[in-house]
Amino acid sequence: MSVMQGTKHLVGGWLIAAITSVCSSGFLLFGYDQGVMSGVVISKYWLAQMDHPSSLMVGTMTALYDVGAVFGAIGAAFTGEQLGRKRTLLLGTTILIIGTVLMASSYERIQFMVSRVCTGIGIGYITSVTPVYQAEISAAAQRGWQVCCQLTTMLGGLMIAYWINYGFFFIHSSAQWRFPLAFQLVFAIYIMLVAPWLPDTPRWLMRHRTPAEGLAVLARLRGRDEKDQLVQTEKDEIMEAIAIEEKEEGSWADLFRSNGISANKRFYLALGIQFMQQMSGINIVTYYAPTLFTTSLNMTQEMSILMGCFLQLWYIIASFLTWYTIDRVGRRLLFISMAFGMCLVLVAEAIAVNRIEAAHYHNTSAGVAAVFFVFAFEACFTWGWMATVWVYPPEILPLKIRAKGAALAAGADFLGNFLVVEVTPDGVKNLGWRFYIVWAVLNLANAIIVWLFYPETGGQPLEAIDTLFADKEQRRRASTLNHSGGGGATVALPADDDSDEVDTEDIGEDKKGLLSRLQWSIVRKADRQVKAYKRAGRRRVSDMTAVSDTTTARGGDEEESPDGGGKVHEDQREIVVQK
Repeated sequence: MSVMQGTKHLVGGWLIAAITSVCSSGFLLFGYDQGVMSGVVISKYWLAQMDHPSSLMVGTMTALYDVGAVFGAIGAAFTGEQLGRKRTLLLGTTILIIGTVLMASSYERIQFMVSRVCTGIGIGYITSVTPVYQAEISAAAQRGWQVCCQLTTMLGGLMIAYWINYGFFFIHSSAQWRFPLAFQLVFAIYIMLVAPWLPDTPRWLMRHRTPAEGLAVLARLRGRDEKDQLVQTEKDEIMEAIAIEEKEEGSWADLFRSNGISANKRFYLALGIQFMQQMSGINIVTYYAPTLFTTSLNMTQEMSILMGCFLQLWYIIASFLTWYTIDRVGRRLLFISMAFGMCLVLVAEAIAVNRIEAAHYHNTSAGVAAVFFVFAFEACFTWGWMATVWVYPPEILPLKIRAKGAALAAGADFLGNFLVVEVTPDGVKNLGWRFYIVWAVLNLANAIIVWLFYPETGGQPLEAIDTLFADKEQRRRASTLNHSGGGGATVALPADDDSDEVDTEDIGEDKKGLLSRLQWSIVRKADRQVKAYKRAGRRRVSDMTAVSDTTTARGGDEEESPDGGGKVHEDQREIVVQK
């Protein structure tokens, strides 16, 4: 078994399923570690062990996980290209295992805080590389729902954490919080056992190893022979993108350069969408649902944990709708509509909590409404801002900066997460119902920003998205088609109508390298248009033969265009593409 190509016994759907299960387990770890703290921070045994920290200190101890995740995401930006997607995932999982052991065995604040940072570093590596890993092994039409699978398992991790917390609520010892923290080792060990048998992505192998290795993995992923036309076409697209983007090696500076395809703008969009995900306020509920229920709604501790369990069960059920909509509705519409939805729901939540506070927590109908709006908020988030946010950065980033950009985008997500988790305990306590208005305004801002700046990327091959961002100069050059050779490179189109190939024999190797994807797509489009005119002209000539011998004679030298307004000459087989 080749280390980078994995076992050859997994092919097609089974291979994709195995990779998806490993990537999903990474997000399951992410969800579990977010959810498990909801029960830990209200455990009287944990509070006693940590010397009864203040609400601000509880927020800090919880949020240090996200500080570590930022560093992990930055680290993944280095290792994602150097080590590959698979080995970076294994590195992150190893770090997470070390942090988990330290956390579950903590006997003082310092050890717990260090372990939170360590665990966060591991999850930063994992969540940065798995969306790229998944996106690069998936076909364009399946990319969305396969990443949805990852995010649904993240919610599964949340749900498992909540139910384990509820079950151990009745254990009257330090096991009440130690076992739930240690349980995440189960998922980490699964990754460590399965990932070594899987290949790295075709794109990474073709770029950093050999095209043959990448082709072999690509054929196995598609369940076809290496010589299959579809496999060869996809391989050519990958190699073409690599050739274009390797004119200069991808560096950190490339994150801030246009490079003719607005690479810097795309990096800012990737950072923005992941930061905005956290500004939706989702982790107020994820981390602190029991705290919200006890503080805002005056529930008992046992009831608040149980309500949190049902909330996460609903969360995972609601997420399945996204599997259907993400590749049919698209990213942009889901972002905008669900941000508006969360804004409205949070305004309603603020009104309900205000009524509860005004009635000194004796308004039952307002309490029921407040719980309903929390459930509605999670539904809106999972339908619009969960899977779509993790799909978007790998789609929008060009290959040369994809690993670095996706890793730093995940870092922006964790930075936003840190801010939310840090301020929530004091915010809920001191602002009351006004705290929800803050997040309603932020969701409205998210919707407006997406509407103004974010394009649709769904359903397009990763290599084709560059054309959405080509700058004006590149578009101008690509669209300059002449019928003379004035300093340009002549591309001779084939005489055979059935051929889809463009004869580039007259183009020197040095000039070929200057032609961008966009230019070649225009050449091929022009080629198809010429063929269409020729076919239509021949049909017209054939029809006219029975009427006029003169028209028949003329058809041998020149053909009438389909609209009858001009001639299609043989010398029009040549199109001049300006340098």
